[in-house]
Amino acid sequence: MARGRVLVTGASSGIGEATARRLVEEGFEVIATARREARLAELARQIGCQYFAADLTDPESVASLVASVQEGGALTGLVNNAGGALGADPVAGGKLDDWARMYEMNVLATLRLTQAFLPQMREHGGDIVFVTSTAAHETYKGGGGYTAAKHAELMIAQTLRIELVGEPVRLIEVAPGMVKTPEFSLNRLGSEKAAEDVYAGVAEPLLAEDIADVIAWTLTRPRHVNIDSVTVRPVAQANSWTVARVPDADAAPLPRTALADIE
Repeated sequence: MARGRVLVTGASSGIGEATARRLVEEGFEVIATARREARLAELARQIGCQYFAADLTDPESVASLVASVQEGGALTGLVNNAGGALGADPVAGGKLDDWARMYEMNVLATLRLTQAFLPQMREHGGDIVFVTSTAAHETYKGGGGYTAAKHAELMIAQTLRIELVGEPVRLIEVAPGMVKTPEFSLNRLGSEKAAEDVYAGVAEPLLAEDIADVIAWTLTRPRHVNIDSVTVRPVAQANSWTVARVPDADAAPLPRTALADIE
């Protein structure tokens, strides 16, 4: 018997992929979803999970995903991991399209799936994990659109915790700090050099597997234990803008205050 049946979003790369792998290792039945079907198919081949390709910003695509998942039986866990950041513009120069897209990816996509699976979880029990960010708790220069979206996503979890108190649904937030993944900073900043500069001089940024480890831990606690919120940073990071960096011997000193964010 599987430990539970869990849907993991954003599972084609990064934290989502690592979480799908880890939960299968832990004995969960995993359904992986993301937009890139080829990557999901390869993940399924490697770890034996199920998958369904979907665009979580498209209501019709979400409806198809939900119908497919429900055909397979009750869902006991939902890991709302999909999301992302676009740009690092100051508020005064922020692109409205980027802000709207970040709200769609991080907030409305999370809301759609949470609403879809909440009724069965209220009846039978279940866990909803919100993979937010330290950006849901802090602000920093150039992060207005992303921090706004992540603050809003966090409010879904915090409000639900009040609205559902006494019901058999655990609501869990995992807030990563600096996590080095292949695509997050690249998608945000648009170039490989800019993405690499985010992690320059940081001896040990977190990896996707570190966050997957924490997510698996929250889901395997006794049923009466709810891990309300976990903030996970590398030792080298104090907050979103203060990071210990060791420069290369031949390079100019690196600033301690630079864009450090963040999953």
